[in-house]
Amino acid sequence: MEKIKNMWNQSVDELLNKVTWPTWDELRESAIIVLVSSVVFAGLVWVLDISLGTGLDFFYSMFK
Repeated sequence: MEKIKNMWNQSVDELLNKVTWPTWDELRESAIIVLVSSVVFAGLVWVLDISLGTGLDFFYSMFK
């Protein structure tokens, strides 16, 4: 039980005193970058899905 208590105390100490937490401005900026990147990536996947789907439909219709 002493090992668990020691580990818990060390974890709390590390989180409170050794970790460098981002400021709210840094956090907001990072969140905006992630949001914009996710939307752009989703858009690219959507465009590829539509174009490949249309291209494959045309390809398969040639053999019917």
